Amino acid sequence: MTSEQTFIAIKPDGVQRGLVGPIISRFENRGFKLAAMKLTSPSRSLLEQHYSDLKEKPFFPGLVTYMLSGPIVAMVWEGKDVVKTGRTILGATNPLASAPGTIRGDFAIDVGRNVCHGSDSVESAKKEIGLWFTPEEIQNYKLNAFGWIYEKE
Repeated sequence: MTSEQTFIAIKPDGVQRGLVGPIISRFENRGFKLAAMKLTSPSRSLLEQHYSDLKEKPFFPGLVTYMLSGPIVAMVWEGKDVVKTGRTILGATNPLASAPGTIRGDFAIDVGRNVCHGSDSVESAKKEIGLWFTPEEIQNYKLNAFGWIYEKE
């Protein structure tokens, strides 16, 4: 199996609403492996780096302020096509455009309170994981369930 990693963050609204467990369950139930997780209050500098591609957008200052408003659960998930599939599990950025059954479709209404962030590409995932985690924080282990999830190649 060819495996990749993605960065998923449960934003302050998701943490405050008690959605950490249900969100983690969506990824575990799909068959992905949790490689790293921490509850953190990121610095303004980290958030500005993380969202640097949105720096020129009018909503950028409000986004950073919002992300500073409470703790965030930062995670690294691993598995086959986890970046693309993770985005599907999350749903569209605008929750009103998200299908029922997705995290945002089930748990969010406003785009500014869309519960989660997920890497949009393998390259973004590598960058984001490097911003939020040290290599020592990322666990490398065999998930025994993989034999029941993936066919042998």
